[in-house]
Amino acid sequence: MWKQRVQRTAIVVAAVLAVGAAISVWLWRDRPSLDNIDWAPPVIAAASATDSVTATWLGVATLLFDDGETQILVDGFFSRPTLDDIIFDRPVDNDAATINYALDEYRMRRLAAIIPVHSHFDHAMDVGAIANRTSASVLGSESTLQIARGAGVPEDQMTLVEVGKAYEFGRFDVTLLASSHASLGWRGSVVFPGSIDAPLPLPQPVSAFREGGSYTIVIAHPQGTTIVQGSAGMPGKSLAKVSTDVVMLGVGGLESLGFEYAEQYWQSLVTATGGQSVYPIHFDDLTRPFGETIASARFLGDFEQTAQWFETLRDRWDRDVQLFVPEFGQPIAIYAQPVADSSESGVSSSAESD
Repeated sequence: MWKQRVQRTAIVVAAVLAVGAAISVWLWRDRPSLDNIDWAPPVIAAASATDSVTATWLGVATLLFDDGETQILVDGFFSRPTLDDIIFDRPVDNDAATINYALDEYRMRRLAAIIPVHSHFDHAMDVGAIANRTSASVLGSESTLQIARGAGVPEDQMTLVEVGKAYEFGRFDVTLLASSHASLGWRGSVVFPGSIDAPLPLPQPVSAFREGGSYTIVIAHPQGTTIVQGSAGMPGKSLAKVSTDVVMLGVGGLESLGFEYAEQYWQSLVTATGGQSVYPIHFDDLTRPFGETIASARFLGDFEQTAQWFETLRDRWDRDVQLFVPEFGQPIAIYAQPVADSSESGVSSSAESD
């Protein structure tokens, strides 16, 4: 009798595991289509252009800013741990071949600074390796500097950020403001919270890359100003004093936080700052190889839904704002975009009273 019970229990357990595995596979493969987001393409800078500020999106929240004289790299995530690496928290290392390729392919030969928005692996994992190859300064939190120290970056190549202070790199002035990380973990927690308190030599599991504090990055230039919000966390109150032209808006997991949260997020970063062009970032699957861009699985945050929300919020609060989806590796002339025509938005005057 007991053998039959054991057998029945084993069959039930196996069936439950099989169903769970099938559901997991289905959830992972269920993804929004970027083709369903019908926004006008941004203006791509000509290869010979040297008189405009460009921003090149390189996946997740990595952005290369270039004015023809100086380059600024926000984040710097080229190595891509696999899904299994993340799930099983396996030690990961810098992907030297991919880092070398990225630096060469995108001509990062005038790189002055590497500035992560926070210290999670998908933002700061490669900062030390990039700094060692370029001699660019690493500007960030103590946790970010510990990642750089783990890679052997010299101390005089690192700067501990002072919140609210403007740092000059060529004609760029970069200011980091206190922000928060989106609460996407269990019961509204932040994934991998805390700080990195000692040099972090690689390989290390992804859980070793603690948040270390998050920042809103303001990149000012004589041609215009851009705000980079790498995480979908709310910015600090000091951002209310900033006026901008462009907002690079982190949307990872935003849909899972609800429309009311998204509206507050939009108002804090777009409406309050006067931004005229908005580019979502951090909507892609960070486990895919560098250069392969598909939207994250729908259960992690439906980017199609987020895009629809942004259209609604634009029409409700900021009808002159242009929405663009950046294309991987294409240098966008961020201050040369066409001016929106609010008369074409299809919004009636009654929307102003919503």
